[in-house]
Amino acid sequence: MKGFTSRILHSDLRQPIEHGALHKPVHTSVAFGYEQAREIAEVFQGKRKGYSYARQINPTVVALEEKITLMEEGVATACFATGMAAIHAVMFALLRQGDHLVSSQFLFGNTNSLFNTLTNMGIEVSFVDATDAANVAAALRPETRIVFVETIANPCTQVSDLEGIGALCAERGLLYIVDNTMTSPWLFRPVTVGAGLVVNSLTKFIAGHGDVLGGAVTDTGRYDWSRFPNIHDVYRKGDPSGWGLLQIRKKGLRDTGGTLSGMAAHQIAIGAETLALRQDRSAGNALTLARFFDGHPAIERVFYPGLPSHPEHRRASELFRNSGSLMSIELRPDLDCFEVLDALEIPIVSSNLGDNRTLAIPVAQTIYFEMGPARRASMGISDGMIRLSIGIEDIDDLLADFRHALPA
Repeated sequence: MKGFTSRILHSDLRQPIEHGALHKPVHTSVAFGYEQAREIAEVFQGKRKGYSYARQINPTVVALEEKITLMEEGVATACFATGMAAIHAVMFALLRQGDHLVSSQFLFGNTNSLFNTLTNMGIEVSFVDATDAANVAAALRPETRIVFVETIANPCTQVSDLEGIGALCAERGLLYIVDNTMTSPWLFRPVTVGAGLVVNSLTKFIAGHGDVLGGAVTDTGRYDWSRFPNIHDVYRKGDPSGWGLLQIRKKGLRDTGGTLSGMAAHQIAIGAETLALRQDRSAGNALTLARFFDGHPAIERVFYPGLPSHPEHRRASELFRNSGSLMSIELRPDLDCFEVLDALEIPIVSSNLGDNRTLAIPVAQTIYFEMGPARRASMGISDGMIRLSIGIEDIDDLLADFRHALPA
């Protein structure tokens, strides 16, 4: 099976499942027993496949990891309790005091907060405009270890120079990490631009129903881990291709405990089956709404890569299957974003995104409030900005609702 949805629907069946079930069942056991004592020792030493303790490994989670690996066309995946737990695990496991990280300045607010915390631990972070690989190149230092970008930025939808940065990292031997949350593996696969690791918040589009938290890190097989100086000696054994994710599992998952539960893994796996169908529908709705907003007198600016006026429209069109369902609108300065939001009936005022339902939130006053006005200004976030995550509702209903809420 070569099709994306066909492969995801049948991924669990690549291995026998108990009692002929069509889905990997939910395993809730914390520990796993062995008849022979030597067997559990071999599992702990990595000489035998098996399960040791649920904080590190669980059969239901493993089935989801294999599904995400297929989606991203990678070689292996580690799942976590949230997307932020996944990002934290990578940085905690791979960086040391004195190291340098180059990151896009257009970041999800919590990721930005985490990276600022890294600076308090002796890790230098340079935030740059990642829409041009030249800015990343200018920030590199001898002690640079990682370059981190998002595909489409939240909330202003800047599209990173994914190909240019990938070529730069390959030339310099740097680990290139791409957060694929805003696009998902259906719209884009970062392995195609040379990413060594791919991060996904499974909470968003992959699960899709706003009812479960999860995160994942996928090793694409594109990075030579023998070149990474921070791999501990205990993990430098055998094939180097597995060193990076092994250290992330041991130091970032086992030691910090950001474990995904079996029940959450099952919910995410079920949601992932309809990812392509949901995203095509929501992206179609988003493009129609973006075109409606683009000429509306109440709106100063529309942030959506699917519009020709977007600075990275051509790049998005070339890289992504479609432009997704995340957008932001900036109201006229004389309009109150709270009044507009309160006038809407269908969109739910909520901080999540990637749901089947359309969600809306005032950006500056909520998810980016902690940053302060100066940092928000540097990211292009005004007090009149509303972020929208477009769902799969009937488009005529959405259009009618926004026509009612926006002053003519």
